[in-house]
Amino acid sequence: MALKLVYRTETPIPVEIEGFTPDWASDKSLAEIERFEIFHGNRKLPLAELFAISGDPSDQHWNFEGNLAGVHWIGAHMTSGTIHIHGDAGRHVGSQMRGGQILIDGNVSDWVGAHLHRGLIHVRGNAGDLVGAAYRGSTKGMTGGSILIDGNAGNEVGLAMRRGIIAIGGSAGHMLGFSLIAGTILVMGQCGIRPGAGMRRGTLGLFGSRRPVLLPSFRYACTAQPQFVPLMLRTVRNQGFQIDPALESSLFDFYRGDLLTVGKGEILFRHPL
Repeated sequence: MALKLVYRTETPIPVEIEGFTPDWASDKSLAEIERFEIFHGNRKLPLAELFAISGDPSDQHWNFEGNLAGVHWIGAHMTSGTIHIHGDAGRHVGSQMRGGQILIDGNVSDWVGAHLHRGLIHVRGNAGDLVGAAYRGSTKGMTGGSILIDGNAGNEVGLAMRRGIIAIGGSAGHMLGFSLIAGTILVMGQCGIRPGAGMRRGTLGLFGSRRPVLLPSFRYACTAQPQFVPLMLRTVRNQGFQIDPALESSLFDFYRGDLLTVGKGEILFRHPL
């Protein structure tokens, strides 16, 4: 029986549960889990004061229920197990995660998957800014794993990303892949200004019907049908992400850049029919 955590509080004060993960709780009793210290603003409280907890934590499968939009750091630092959030969630979901998976049946706020190392995060709604990004002052952000956003995402998705894949089913905001070191970001909808600014390597696949204006430090390279694109698309499709089947057999226009840096990054657009 999975562990069930029902959030039973309505408060405008942020709640932070950083470090509370399935791997930490797998060998704990319900009484020990209830005593786990969380933050309600600047006050420490036992988890049981804000959550009703039931079930068996040993199988490392958790279900969060309730309005969790003001609850932050869910699944941060987790290394194994599954967290299923039935609704919205706050900031830093899956931050610095090293394994396992998190499924969100709603929207999430900023910094989802920041510094993700391994594992899968699947958001079935929208996400805020800085998906898979580096925290301010860090030299690299996401270094592996997958983040799938079925809806839209905000600004600076994949900031300083080093490895892994981010797929966005809707639109993305400004500065997509800013200072990208490597890795892959796919956007099925529209994209804001300055995608790929400062990128060194890696791939941005921008497959919306309207192309954003690229910076002048990007150059057209070729039109081709490379074998790696279908493989890349199948990877996220096999993880539960919806892909237009026709995209796998499309031609793509390749642009190289950012030539103000290493210049080995690539931006792909679907070639007009």
